[in-house]
Amino acid sequence: MKPIVFKDRVKVEVIAGNGGDGAATFRREKFVPRGGPNGGDGGRGGHVIFRASKDQDSLLPLYFRPLQRAEHGGRGGSKEMHGRNGKDLVIPVPCGTVVRLHETQAVLGEVVNDGDEFLAARGGRGGLGNVHFKTSSHRAPTECTPGQNGEEKTLTLELKMVADVGLVGYPNAGKSTLLRALSAAQPKTAAYPFTTLHPMIGTLVAENYRRIRVADIPGLIDGAHAGVGLGHDFLRHIERTRFLVFVIDMGGVDGRNPTQDFLNLREELRKYDPALDERPYLVVANKMDVPGSTEHIEAFRRETGEDPLELCAELREGTESLKQRLLDELTSEPSSAEGMEPTESNAIDA
Repeated sequence: MKPIVFKDRVKVEVIAGNGGDGAATFRREKFVPRGGPNGGDGGRGGHVIFRASKDQDSLLPLYFRPLQRAEHGGRGGSKEMHGRNGKDLVIPVPCGTVVRLHETQAVLGEVVNDGDEFLAARGGRGGLGNVHFKTSSHRAPTECTPGQNGEEKTLTLELKMVADVGLVGYPNAGKSTLLRALSAAQPKTAAYPFTTLHPMIGTLVAENYRRIRVADIPGLIDGAHAGVGLGHDFLRHIERTRFLVFVIDMGGVDGRNPTQDFLNLREELRKYDPALDERPYLVVANKMDVPGSTEHIEAFRRETGEDPLELCAELREGTESLKQRLLDELTSEPSSAEGMEPTESNAIDA
């Protein structure tokens, strides 16, 4: 059995800490007769907070630890001493994580940029000590209140990768090989379809140290927009990309029709999310070393009106031109994660 190395959707149960109970104590000092109430309040229970981290790229840690519990608040003490607040549980998650209520799949919030926080479960308030119940006619109250329970929620976390460029294409079109040629990423490559089982991220670095994140979206198939195969699992990673690169097998390997492949891919994206049809894109004609690719590209240009960038990712031919095109298109604009506003989330109090 192969080990699990990537998870982009997990179910987790989060339990915030309970508030500490208030105390019912009285002042007891030598030579101080009839000491009054001095019970302190309980401490707040710890919150459960998701924090976006650029150092995380998978929800795998939460897959293996689906129960996350924050610390309880401490009980109030005598001399009006406030109980210790429970320690917040801060859980690092990848940038682009969406938080949903598991029962309804309603979106509660998301964390997009590095450092963004979302309060998933609020800790319970601490109870009141008996000092709060003292009145002119009730001088020795024994009342105090228990701490409130912390929130408990069952959530679904869903990762939508934050990348500048998304590589889109049919299985075995050469997307992983192209990502290897463009960056230092090392996705698995082989001469059969569905080699890539989960999205991979590579980074292009410009001369001015500007970085462009490129996502290799696993091969789509016809009907992906309706969930055929792993359509929804893969397509959601395209939503946050600013630029698309359609990688077309122009060699027509396995009897494929490059023109039809391109038209089908556009249609799948359009049906999944109409906004993707307006996303700027570039068409790449891969495998131009394969016999028959020249005839295919001429027909492609004639039937689609597109002018693909010719290259062979395996031989690293034309990949430098693609790098420059991407740098020209994207380095003048902010990164996909910059300027993205996360959806409204819960305020975090003390």
